[in-house]
Amino acid sequence: MTPQTRRAIGALGFALAPALVLAAWTIGAGAFFAWTLDPDERALLMRWLAPRAAMLLFLGLLLALALGLVARAAWERRIAAPARLAERAQALLAGAAEGEIEPDGSAQNRALASAFNALVRQRGEMRADIERRVRDASREIERQRSRLAALMTELAQSVVVCNLDGRILLYNHRALEQFRGRSDAPAPHGGSALIGLGRSIHEVFDPALIAHALQTIRLRMQRGDEHPSAQFLTTARGGMLLRAHMVPVRDADDTQSASSESSTTKFGGYLLMLEDVTEPFADASLRDRTMHELIEGTRASLGNLQAAVEMIDYPDVDDATRERLRAVIRDEVHRMGARLHDAAARDVQAQKTRWPLEDMAGADLLAAVRERIESSLHCRVDADAVDAALWLKVDSFSLLQALVHLAARLVDEYAVRVLRLRLAPAGARAHLDLVWQGLALSTETVTAWETDSMRSGPLSSSLTVRDVLERHDGEIWYQRDRARHESLFRLLLPIPDASTAHAQREPGAGARGAADSARPAASSDARGPQESRPEYYDFDLFRDAGPTRALADRALAELTCTVFDTETTGLDPSRGDRIVQIGAARIVAGKLRRNECFERLVDPQRAVSAASVAIHGLDAAMLAGQPSIAQVLPLFHAFARDSVLVGHNAAFDMRFLREAEAEAGVVFDQPVLDTLLLSAHVHPQQPSHSLEALAARLGVALSGRHSALGDALVTAEIFLKLVPLLEARGVRTLQQALDAAQQTWHARLRY
Repeated sequence: MTPQTRRAIGALGFALAPALVLAAWTIGAGAFFAWTLDPDERALLMRWLAPRAAMLLFLGLLLALALGLVARAAWERRIAAPARLAERAQALLAGAAEGEIEPDGSAQNRALASAFNALVRQRGEMRADIERRVRDASREIERQRSRLAALMTELAQSVVVCNLDGRILLYNHRALEQFRGRSDAPAPHGGSALIGLGRSIHEVFDPALIAHALQTIRLRMQRGDEHPSAQFLTTARGGMLLRAHMVPVRDADDTQSASSESSTTKFGGYLLMLEDVTEPFADASLRDRTMHELIEGTRASLGNLQAAVEMIDYPDVDDATRERLRAVIRDEVHRMGARLHDAAARDVQAQKTRWPLEDMAGADLLAAVRERIESSLHCRVDADAVDAALWLKVDSFSLLQALVHLAARLVDEYAVRVLRLRLAPAGARAHLDLVWQGLALSTETVTAWETDSMRSGPLSSSLTVRDVLERHDGEIWYQRDRARHESLFRLLLPIPDASTAHAQREPGAGARGAADSARPAASSDARGPQESRPEYYDFDLFRDAGPTRALADRALAELTCTVFDTETTGLDPSRGDRIVQIGAARIVAGKLRRNECFERLVDPQRAVSAASVAIHGLDAAMLAGQPSIAQVLPLFHAFARDSVLVGHNAAFDMRFLREAEAEAGVVFDQPVLDTLLLSAHVHPQQPSHSLEALAARLGVALSGRHSALGDALVTAEIFLKLVPLLEARGVRTLQQALDAAQQTWHARLRY
């Protein structure tokens, strides 16, 4: 039975109640009157009433119905309308809604609403004035916050700040990418579940290791060390080897004496500077192993050589033995040469691996080469048109030095005055040509130019053109085009993979992940304009009580929540309907973290009903090839770890999650809050508690409607608006919210 049907039945019952009361009173009064009459009078009365009974009954029903309607109207005007006015006023006072109260009910009620609206406008003007003054006063603070955000975002060092409970208060983009790239979680989830505001660093590091480092810092602080720190080397998820440097974050408001022991060891958290040493450690291990093999092998060979040399000069050695000794010497010399050659090859390969290559637009490289040659050699350089989409993976400085070196040899030794640069794709590589007219070079000249040390720049003492190309894993050759009377040096250079080049052409694209490319257009605006500056820090968490209180007793404003929504193939999971999309956002310390979102498409492995496609726009073509629910649900389970689930009409979404738990091998056992039930508790007189009605009532903008992430973000903002309204009604903790939700009649709905 729908809420509208229940409301209609309730209104009809309210209208008929006076009729029933009037009928009962009439029957009782008539019976008492008849009891006072003697038999003859009673018989006379019955003869008079008998033919008129139907008319009297009809008139009585009309009178009762009229009285019921009048009572209903009076109830609406005198009781229900003031109650709705009180609910709306409470929302405005708590700051959970905007706008004015629409006058409703009696004239007195309308006058009260008008007076309240005047007060709201007056308060709005006062708030605007206060906000303007606060904004002016905090402008410098905001500049400092912006500088911190920019510094944290661009800092090359991985930085994570935690409170003493291990909850992450700050992290930068470098740390996020480091753990995403090394996490053992399936793609495209990466490490997004490992690093996030309010999450525990103990998901990354052994808690005992953190505790030991903290104890080391405390001991050093007790000894009077002004700059205490601790360092440790450990492995993290995915086999990553990390070197961590820990320093304490001291309490700035410590008012105790500096000489007291408790003051010298007091701090509110710690900062971790992390360095991924996985590859350097592997390189160092390889070099050590190579050196050990070279030393041990050389030692054995030298021993054999020494023994053979000493024996070969003995006068009593026969010719056959002497020949065997010469063979031993030849073999050992050959083995030593092979070992040295192998060690040299490994060293060259290691140098190539360590050579830093960066993505660079081909047009930018050609512009830099052209400017350098023209300014230093005073010759003309023409550059052919280059596709703006063509990117190279190069060390631009050393490559520029190599091209300038070749150009200088042409200008100085053969007086070439005009050069031309060309760049074109060549499959998985790119061709960069240095072209000149007429003059042909001999093979000996080309070889000498390629192998001579470069004469210009700081690399002149060590590198050749071939060295530069080898470290790019590229090639260089000389080519003659007799038909055009052209000669050229052609350099074969690497290019980035497609995803990296795309990220370079569209800044920020790489951070959005693979799921965004499959997202329906309806959800493209779900994150809103605030996402332009991701929040990587929240120092308010220093004041968080952490896990010292039981979850049920924690205040709603202190909860870490995962607000989620699902889109499905239909409405009945018992008949095989499945999830096609899951979207979620996190609320930490009373703030919506828009940059810590979860959104995945799911292949339901069954048809999607036309009615559902019309709502969420996800058809079979968009879902084909997406991960199954058995792959996606564990990722969502990890994302929602150690948090309270929040949804709108959450019973519906939880039914679908429960149906998939066995298949995915996970269990969602955390508490669940429903914004529909919480709204029904806060505003019991309101006619509707749909997502649209709540958004309109609480002043939340609807965006990305009927996409999982879009609805989750709207639900999160609604939940944050409901928290102060719940507190005003005495609902302050999680347990109180769960109890209040179960007291509403909406909680009796089952799916």
